[in-house]
Amino acid sequence: MTNAANPLLSPSELPYGLPPFDRIAEEHFLPAIEAGMAEQLAEVAEITANPRPPSFANTVLALERSGRLLRRASLVLANLTSAHATEGIREIRATVAPLLAAHQDTIHLDRRLFERIEDLAGRRAELGLDAESDWLLHRCHLEFRRAGAGLDAAEQERLRELNTELSELSTRFQDNLLADTNELAVLVTGEDELAGLSADAVAAAARAAETRGEHGGYVLNLALPTAQPLLASLADRGLRERVFTASTSRANRGNEYDNTGVLARIVALRAERAALLGYPDHASYVIADETAGTAEAARDMLHRLAPVAAANAAAEQAELQRRVDAEGAGFEVRPWDWAYYAERVRKARFDIDEAELRPYFELERVLVDGVFHAATLLYGLTFVERHDLPVYHPEVRVFEVFEADGSGLGLFLGDYYARDTKRGGAWMNNFVEQSGLLGERPVVTNNLNLARPPEGEPTLLTFDEVTTAFHEFGHALHGLLSAVRYPTFSGANVPRDFVEFPSQVNEMWALWPEVLANYARHHRTGEALPGEVAERLRAAQSFGQGFHTTEYLAAALLDQAWHALEPGERIEPGEVERFEAESLAKAGVALPAVPPRYRSTYFAHIFSGGYSAGYYSYIWSEVLDAESVEWFRARGGPTRENGDHFRRELLGRGGSVDPMAAFRAFLGRDPDIAPLLRRRNLTG
Repeated sequence: MTNAANPLLSPSELPYGLPPFDRIAEEHFLPAIEAGMAEQLAEVAEITANPRPPSFANTVLALERSGRLLRRASLVLANLTSAHATEGIREIRATVAPLLAAHQDTIHLDRRLFERIEDLAGRRAELGLDAESDWLLHRCHLEFRRAGAGLDAAEQERLRELNTELSELSTRFQDNLLADTNELAVLVTGEDELAGLSADAVAAAARAAETRGEHGGYVLNLALPTAQPLLASLADRGLRERVFTASTSRANRGNEYDNTGVLARIVALRAERAALLGYPDHASYVIADETAGTAEAARDMLHRLAPVAAANAAAEQAELQRRVDAEGAGFEVRPWDWAYYAERVRKARFDIDEAELRPYFELERVLVDGVFHAATLLYGLTFVERHDLPVYHPEVRVFEVFEADGSGLGLFLGDYYARDTKRGGAWMNNFVEQSGLLGERPVVTNNLNLARPPEGEPTLLTFDEVTTAFHEFGHALHGLLSAVRYPTFSGANVPRDFVEFPSQVNEMWALWPEVLANYARHHRTGEALPGEVAERLRAAQSFGQGFHTTEYLAAALLDQAWHALEPGERIEPGEVERFEAESLAKAGVALPAVPPRYRSTYFAHIFSGGYSAGYYSYIWSEVLDAESVEWFRARGGPTRENGDHFRRELLGRGGSVDPMAAFRAFLGRDPDIAPLLRRRNLTG
């Protein structure tokens, strides 16, 4: 296929290298990726055939420049696999995943290439490299060693087999989850069952039913976590139980989409691979290259927090039970009751009603006058929507981002609505990664899963969804404000237990008075959210932390339990539920009314995402976040001086320095856990 016929084969001529989505067809991906792999292997062969002694320029730098075609095509495919996974895209990804895994092994296990890198690493102190180049050499050498470059031929061959099968299994896990999530969407035949839902939520359920051919009915789609947002509003207890049961049944029903066998095999292969690479288990392998340093350090934090969190959750459950008993309902609080009664208690205590708040949180205002406005205050950024650029789905919006001096910085794509081709949850990705070496500026995207309102009606958010929008834009800022030379270090390419830190910090601006007053206005009247309501909303932030911390810790500890298994400690598909129950009980977080945020069969973060043995990173990063929030508050909040300091020392550096050194440069000292404990009511 010629370059003219396949737009992925040539660099995009659109602003900032935005992929030409209007010209890209599904049949273009496989030829482009195959061509990209061949091109990069030729580039690597040229490096290894170089008769001159290894140098940083002819080895590490040459490797860093390689693979541009492959990177370009792979980033587009990876994004579509998450955001718009048509049947064709899923088939392509299933074909490509093992090819890409084998390709990476071919490079990392190239003996001649590794010898050149090893030679340079041994002479690192005498090469006279600048700081970023020296760090690149260090990271490159470590990456090759961790990828098995030092293994013998037989061990490398087994490693290739493991990596190929793992890539296939992770793709199958995600495909199964997407299919079963769609299949388990809850059908409701009568509107009276939906009592408690807002009018736009009912309308969204009716449209979802129409899309599925269920005319006159209502379909409740499932969100990714165990706890479904709709449960806070649904008055019908029987329907709440149906929704909860559907949520916890995903990919665990013995049907063609069952993930128990898939995840059991993934865990076994990861344990074998870790042993092959010289580690006792997969968690030890993963966390050795994170800021935590050891699996023991990560688990120690989780176990330190679990007892207090579980005690707080038990106290909260007792309060909910008192509310149930006072109403004469005559039942014990179960998982499907928690959100509903927690919302009633919260409303009574803080006089806050989510349904009454939502008219003040209209998507357009939240985005432009909230999320973007905070970025303007902190970093001087401005945003102009571009309607002239192609997108991969009609719902996607494109904004050009400008620096304070008017120069172009990059593009931001917002994809906010749920659909059957999009995986659950919320995330940030890159289509183009910033790099001074390659002359590339960033193109980043945020994905949410909001229910689309009826035509002509506004999209009204819950405050949790507002917080998610700010959180994900924190990741986007990490990509947009990246100012590194090497693509390896671009933006959010940092250790997994550091990557959530900037995004968690960005959540603070959702309730900052100056920012909140700018976006929280009634979508019909323009009236600002009353000041006393805003204060009650801030006060309510600590409400329910026992539940939220415990459900999170349960998932993080479950992740650690799976990935602490050693080779030979196999869990059969039929034992998955037993293993879960025993692991949660052992960790002290087996509260029947507080299930883990994710159960194993739909724990996409660890079985098809990049968080295996790393789900602890959210709370590990929150230690840094809580410290940073106090730093910003003490210095006046969202000012350019504060934003520029955060940008210079943290956001702009990406992975080009040791992350904890970057944090110390920002804060002026090592972090302290006390602010986190206070925030989450864990000081008991």
